[in-house]
Amino acid sequence: MFTLESASASYKDKVALTDISLHIPAGQKLALIGRSGAGKSTLLKLLYEQKPGDIALVPQSYGLVSSLSLYHNVYMGQLGRRPLWYNLLNLLKPLKQPVAEVAAILQQLQLGDKLFEPVGELSGGQQQRGAIARGMMQGGGILFADEPVSSLDEQQSKLVMGVLCQRFDTLVLAMHDIDLALAYCDRIVGLDRGRITLDAPTSALARSDLLEIYGE
Repeated sequence: MFTLESASASYKDKVALTDISLHIPAGQKLALIGRSGAGKSTLLKLLYEQKPGDIALVPQSYGLVSSLSLYHNVYMGQLGRRPLWYNLLNLLKPLKQPVAEVAAILQQLQLGDKLFEPVGELSGGQQQRGAIARGMMQGGGILFADEPVSSLDEQQSKLVMGVLCQRFDTLVLAMHDIDLALAYCDRIVGLDRGRITLDAPTSALARSDLLEIYGE
């Protein structure tokens, strides 16, 4: 489904990835782990660029519009699938069907009571879950996310990971939490200084194997 062969990439004149070869089949849930600056986000971007129209994306920066309600931010996941007149009408007066769709997604993420609150008034964790809800609204069977649970507590992190694993057939997640990676993903790719230093099924890995990626 996604393939890189001896790929390299630079960011701001600095080498970010070197000699990356990677194949990700459909239906796999893969975690990219490594220290900050190891190249996880760049690798996620390279993979995303192969099929941008087919992938729901949750960026690390969330990409939310703080002045709009959570409802409208989540609805944006469907903007490209609706005609312009429909989107404009829904902006002025939220329509019954999309309101029900967004509300159902937010309910799964324990945000049902925040439907029409301005995003700027939400906490960081609520905003992160809002960005995840927008990715879910995009639909399809593939989701890429960059640090999708970094602002969440343990309970919320497990909730979100469970929802994502159930909702999407294929996941590629850049993340730091190795315990969540082991619990919810079936393959882990470790990066260090722009190179892949570990690539194995979760079933063959122990927590100590992943700690080595972080020099612990």
